[in-house]
Amino acid sequence: MIDHDRLFKELLSTFFVEFIDLFFPQVITYLDESSIKFLDKEIFTDVTEGDKYETDLIAQVKFKNQPSFFLIHIEAQSSSQTNFNRRMFSYFARLHDKFALPIYPIVIFSYDYPQKQAENQYKVKFPDLKVLNFNYRVVQLNQLNWRDFINQPNPVASALMAKMKIAAQDRAKVKAQCLRLLVTLKLDPARMQLISGFIDTYLTLNSVEESIFQSELNTFLPQEQEDVMEIVTSWMRQGIEQGIEQGLEQGIMREKNLVIRLIERKLGTIKPEIKTQIKGLKIEEIEALGEAIFDFSNVEDLQTWLDR
Repeated sequence: MIDHDRLFKELLSTFFVEFIDLFFPQVITYLDESSIKFLDKEIFTDVTEGDKYETDLIAQVKFKNQPSFFLIHIEAQSSSQTNFNRRMFSYFARLHDKFALPIYPIVIFSYDYPQKQAENQYKVKFPDLKVLNFNYRVVQLNQLNWRDFINQPNPVASALMAKMKIAAQDRAKVKAQCLRLLVTLKLDPARMQLISGFIDTYLTLNSVEESIFQSELNTFLPQEQEDVMEIVTSWMRQGIEQGIEQGLEQGIMREKNLVIRLIERKLGTIKPEIKTQIKGLKIEEIEALGEAIFDFSNVEDLQTWLDR
């Protein structure tokens, strides 16, 4: 099971300013970026349904060139729920009551279905009186076209393209484009790993898609190809480590097959006997081979490495 809440909270808290800048650039014009302070989560009980909910992300920020503060409340919603708009108003009312600050409410909907436009307001009215008209901002990923973001120099764009509206035949292409954008941003290793893991979680490819992925990589600049392959190799190493920890022989063999695919991407098709030799390697040797791939120029270099 994918822990959607954790993935989105990590992404949004790490790249908070980048998220706001990508989807709500007007807020950046009056937000003091040096003042951001994340508050503890708030837990609320829905008295009508008896369920408990906790807020995803609350940031206390300062108005630019002013002494006053406001809150930005972001909810990451991975499923479509009835009366969610009412819950958003409940969050707003209770946060406003507790902190007595203006609140800018945002929801990011990451579910695949339904694809109908999500609600962005909660109303209470009578024939003769409008009591309430509560509005909140919405980022509905399945309404967004990934092609509109491939040239956005923003790490959040690189990650969230993986959850946007994608045709089945474009999954491999989108994954390649997410990684191409990521490597051009030149982030530190920890942030690079956070986003690359996000992408790989939501765009896990089958064998046919892997071939399309490689074809897409071949259209990139040489340095971009190398940088993306380093990310793919790191996924391979992580898979090996997880396989060792879990004692899963099947998982380890899957990683050996991945190394073979990486080699064939770089060197072309290799002989069955070489594949058999690779599959017979120990775990630490497979990890070393994954590192050595970038040094190979031809199959002879590979065979020399294996013989040694």
